[in-house]
Amino acid sequence: MLRRPQRLREGTRLEGYEVRRLIGGGGFSLVYLAREEATGEAVVLKEYMPQRLARRARDGAVAPRGEAEAARFERGRRLFLEEARILAELAHPNIVRVRSFFAAHGTVYMVMDYHEGANLQAYIRRHRGGLSARFLLTVFPALLEALAHIHARGYLHLDVKPANIHLRPGGEPLLLDFGAVHRRHRSRRERPGHVLTHGYSAVELYRPDGYVGPWTDVYAIGATMRSCMDGRAPPSALERRERDALRPAAQAHARRYPRALLAAVDWAMEVDPLLRPQTAEALLEALAEAAAGPPAREA
Repeated sequence: MLRRPQRLREGTRLEGYEVRRLIGGGGFSLVYLAREEATGEAVVLKEYMPQRLARRARDGAVAPRGEAEAARFERGRRLFLEEARILAELAHPNIVRVRSFFAAHGTVYMVMDYHEGANLQAYIRRHRGGLSARFLLTVFPALLEALAHIHARGYLHLDVKPANIHLRPGGEPLLLDFGAVHRRHRSRRERPGHVLTHGYSAVELYRPDGYVGPWTDVYAIGATMRSCMDGRAPPSALERRERDALRPAAQAHARRYPRALLAAVDWAMEVDPLLRPQTAEALLEALAEAAAGPPAREA
């Protein structure tokens, strides 16, 4: 848990919203459950708060730690607002919706819809993997449709992982956290604080000049599906490139899942980007075939 001075106090009011409690966050932002004062409706409030670059004053204001951090803080604040604008543009039922964004307390905030449910990472841990084929074929086609929507508009997510997927009641997923998003054919050197999550980041993300594309998000989807089966993150793509000790899903889970589903996961997790599905739509089609095919033989 973050130390209290680094987060907003419960009851803090900002632009018509009241902070209720901290519910998440990372190195560059904090996420709160809040209440819209005019309607009483619950919302999610995301605050730009890069803890290595900034400090919070007693009145809640955020400022760079010093002159050395000021330029990086300001650049990150611009990118946070860009994330909010992109999300506001990407209207899709399986992408978190941004209602508004504003500046206050020396930093910037975005207001998003709040949904009951559970984080996929916590769900995997609770069930220790072994999630059903029905679960996988409910959740992941919807996520791939969301990614296809993002890619069609010239963006890449680049941080798909269980922690960034919210499960609403009925297994309807919601893709979260677009802090790593950027336009295709744009250098990732332009974005500070590039995210790497071992086990989910494709091998091309480990190089600043790596050629990223829809196939990069496809790898992350495959790795996330594999973690739903195994109950843990796969080995990093770098380890797999040097010596791939990961047993193919088609062998490791042959008795539990349909063959076509396992083949789709292994295809998405090819270390070589050229061997993977090149689009979200291609993997979506493979999952549709898995859903239409025969079920797995029970052990």
